[in-house]
Amino acid sequence: MLDVTRAIAAATSVAASLGLPASDAIVLHNSNKLALRLTPCDVLARVAHVGQEAAQLEVELAQRLTEAGCPVCPLEPRVDPRVYTRDGFAVTLWTYYEPVTPHVSPAGYAKALERLHAGMRKVGVPSPRFTDRIAQAEEVVASPGLSPELADADRVFLSSRLGSLRRAIDDRGAVEQLLHGEPHPGNVLSTKNGPLFIDLETCCRGPVEFDLAHVAEAICEHYPSVNQGLLDDCRQLVLAMVAAWRWKLGDQFPNGRRFGDELLRSLREGPPWPTLDTVTRRLPRE
Repeated sequence: MLDVTRAIAAATSVAASLGLPASDAIVLHNSNKLALRLTPCDVLARVAHVGQEAAQLEVELAQRLTEAGCPVCPLEPRVDPRVYTRDGFAVTLWTYYEPVTPHVSPAGYAKALERLHAGMRKVGVPSPRFTDRIAQAEEVVASPGLSPELADADRVFLSSRLGSLRRAIDDRGAVEQLLHGEPHPGNVLSTKNGPLFIDLETCCRGPVEFDLAHVAEAICEHYPSVNQGLLDDCRQLVLAMVAAWRWKLGDQFPNGRRFGDELLRSLREGPPWPTLDTVTRRLPRE
């Protein structure tokens, strides 16, 4: 987790140096990256430790996708579109949108994701393959030093499942393209301009079903030409990868260990494979 006080100071200092008045900062989200609403300039600032983010890739991709008319949050137009560094933090500045209600409908969400994928097919940027994400999860599972609280039986189970799903998805030989990587509702803004995707640093190459595995079933039902068998494999894969993150040493996800247990239980129970939002709803509120 970031040192919020220092991260806010870095963001407000960057904004002030660019002529954007930022006397106050409202924390919108805090995990591996801090999202802030800076006022009175009304800018969305995203802050991460230098070297622990893919901010430059995110900035370049956002520019390209905005120009292509994709539903992504644009960069702040009053300053140069680049990564600013201050006091060990990387700061990027984005257009702030007031949230609107009701939230986007499943059909609207699916249409926006379809438009995003269409634009991404036209954007040629170097990006990792989705299997790199699997490798990162496998590293966590394989090392007791990285996941000391993971039981041995669960370690063997997760390792086996990650490996078998990698092979199963590869064997399908599906068409691959640039993807968002994690287009779940936490990375979608509901705005007066419709749904806009954020957090493009998770982009990777893979089948569109990998992206769809991060969203609710109702959204997938409105997305055209889905390969259901591949979607099932990708849903299992996402459950297994997220389970690995929840057991990683230092994970700060709220209710993380209980979430990890529920993900493992879902994988062991077998089909139908639940979506992440379904697993989340099963957890008791604390």
